[in-house]
Amino acid sequence: MTPTLFLESVHLSLPSRSGPVEILRGVHLSVEEGEVLALVGPSGSGKSSLISVAAGLEPPTAGRVCLLGEDLRRRSEDELARLRRGRVSLVFQSFHLIPTMTALDNVRVPMEVAGFKDAAARARAGLEEVGLGHRLRHYPGQLSGGERQRVAVARALAPDPQIVFADEPTGNLDSQTGEGVADRLIAIAREKGASLVLVTHDPVLARRGDRIVQMKDGVVVS
Repeated sequence: MTPTLFLESVHLSLPSRSGPVEILRGVHLSVEEGEVLALVGPSGSGKSSLISVAAGLEPPTAGRVCLLGEDLRRRSEDELARLRRGRVSLVFQSFHLIPTMTALDNVRVPMEVAGFKDAAARARAGLEEVGLGHRLRHYPGQLSGGERQRVAVARALAPDPQIVFADEPTGNLDSQTGEGVADRLIAIAREKGASLVLVTHDPVLARRGDRIVQMKDGVVVS
């Protein structure tokens, strides 16, 4: 079976005033269909950069990235966007909600842009899944931090993606609220059969994955 995500000898160097800085140094990684993988390691170890490269947001300096069975090398930005559309989702700790849109519209509009004919119904169902069926018409400024993050989770999972990348999705939340958000994220991903790559500093949350991958200094160490 082809893995949902496969990285082979991936390097990433970024320019700086003092010369190129090597962020990723020969990363090998695979994620199977439906697998929940926890990516851990100290700050600066390359976890977020790995997410960007794996999702096709940042081209690697060297190496090969295969996402959903497709080799990302020599793909244009438009081709990458078409590949991700409706199939790849991202959740960030900073929510990235549009403040002038209701919770329902924050979930609905990206799916309409992606061409989903049932975007409104999916958005409503997605918000109900995360316990926000009663907050559909509220704006982000009227929601708590935990509720805003649950909107972000609903937005990511409502299209039934094949893989979700979550970069410290509970990092801005208190421990109790964060645990509730993480519970829903993992449970819904498992229910939908989506692969989930979860970057976290929380060892309790990491242990809830099927596998823990540890990074240090731009390489996978265990």
